[in-house]
Amino acid sequence: MDFSSALPTFVITLREGVEAALVVGIVLAYLKKAKQRHLNSWVYGGVAAGLMASAIVGVLFGWMLQSLGSSNQKYSPVLEPLLEGVFSLLAIALLSWMLIWMTQNARHMKQNVEGAIGSVLTTDARAGWGVFSLIFFAVLREGFETVLFIAAKFQQGIVPALGAIAGIAAAVGIGALLFKWGVKLNLRKFFMVMGALLLLIVSGLVVTALGHFDTALNTLAQLDRKSASLCFFYERFAKPLDRDCILGPMVWNTSKILPDDRFPGIILSALFGYTQRLYFVQALGYGIFLITVGGIYFQSLSGRVIFPFQKNRASVTK
Repeated sequence: MDFSSALPTFVITLREGVEAALVVGIVLAYLKKAKQRHLNSWVYGGVAAGLMASAIVGVLFGWMLQSLGSSNQKYSPVLEPLLEGVFSLLAIALLSWMLIWMTQNARHMKQNVEGAIGSVLTTDARAGWGVFSLIFFAVLREGFETVLFIAAKFQQGIVPALGAIAGIAAAVGIGALLFKWGVKLNLRKFFMVMGALLLLIVSGLVVTALGHFDTALNTLAQLDRKSASLCFFYERFAKPLDRDCILGPMVWNTSKILPDDRFPGIILSALFGYTQRLYFVQALGYGIFLITVGGIYFQSLSGRVIFPFQKNRASVTK
């Protein structure tokens, strides 16, 4: 079994899981300080329910994708890569937004969480449900981001889910080290490294998404000759031997040097979207995304807020 596809989901779930673990840890510490430890069970219940809801969402996504892919047998070869491309775009948008949001708001996380839990505790009659809801949605939010990323790679089966489970376990371990045993970790450097990895993973997803759309349109053009004009690069700009449907001329072909179905190419492909055949539009999309989103991310690390988000919320939402 090829476990390379578990690596990106492990990285994403680890980062997201540590963020959720910080929220849980801050809430537990606040409850202890406020002498409300009898509400701890609501915290653990929220964590369990959030993980369960994330798993259910993942199952529903898988069922929906399978149903859509088999709904039309003639165009099933078109629908599958098209759906992969659409979910890849959604994952790119959500993960990019999350990366920038977390970078810009990490310094205020403790203040925001304590403010939210403080507001919840003022309503004694519903304090338990308030704590439960706060934790549930924090965990579900992180879980949904991972589920969406897995959905963008749904051809790879159960292996990405195993990577997600391993990432959750590692995040729980880090949370225990921080809040149970008081181990000092440099969370700023942790999120910087994980953020850079996530940026490269999402940049690679841009290449993968464009490849999915190219496959879908190429297949559609072969099934329906009326759609042949969609593959405009077949008729324009590209040489016959290196052309592709909508991706333009080939930039490189490293299939003999570093094939993407063998080690280490398969690892680079799973993590960073490496492909042994890269085309012009893919290279252009990768570069534009890395420069724009990467530029915003690294400027945010220095404390500059490029796209200000609403502050002083009463809930821990992104």
